[in-house]
Amino acid sequence: MTSLVEHFADTTRDPAVRGFLHRPANANGNGLVLTHGAGSNAQAPLLVALADALCGAGFSVLRCNLPYRQERLQGPPRPGDAARDRQGLRNAVDVMRTLAAGHIFLGGHSYGGRQSSMLAAEDAGLAAGLLLLSYPLHPPRKPEQLRTQHLTQLQTPALFVSGTRDPFGSIEELQNALKLIPARTELLTVEGAGHDLDFKKKTAGDSLPLDKRILQAFQAFFG
Repeated sequence: MTSLVEHFADTTRDPAVRGFLHRPANANGNGLVLTHGAGSNAQAPLLVALADALCGAGFSVLRCNLPYRQERLQGPPRPGDAARDRQGLRNAVDVMRTLAAGHIFLGGHSYGGRQSSMLAAEDAGLAAGLLLLSYPLHPPRKPEQLRTQHLTQLQTPALFVSGTRDPFGSIEELQNALKLIPARTELLTVEGAGHDLDFKKKTAGDSLPLDKRILQAFQAFFG
């Protein structure tokens, strides 16, 4: 057994921090807060698998539900939810600091990753690094509506993971956006994958499942 997974809740903070905590059998002292996309929750299969993989490598991982998801079990976030969702992520990072004494990383899928990057741009010392899965560069079929305004202020190293068929941003568009970031960045591409990264599929030529590929890239980039 490589880890223990338990329901987690800290209601002493506002917004509260709720989700699932992966405790490694052999901790390396580092922690990761990982959150979900707009239509999902902390039980998304990719997040579960990725948390398991990172926990197996010694990381304490908190898969957390954003405040809007704690309030509403279904549906996307509303336009006014973003600031409170970022505060929820800040609270989750604070919680993780009580659980892991080493480096604390922050990340998420799509909306969760975007809010993580915006929070890190506001507070450069918040996290040691970012893991951004399927960053939603723009709405589908609306490439003119770029969500890049905060990237010029991002001082936190960031590992991006994106599919080559993601309608929220092509690989070329994402590579151009990464040039705006003054911090160190890297892009792991998933051939043929869409916005959900086709987690259940195995791309031809890939010897490892996606969660293990991301783990390897994470360890190499932040190691």
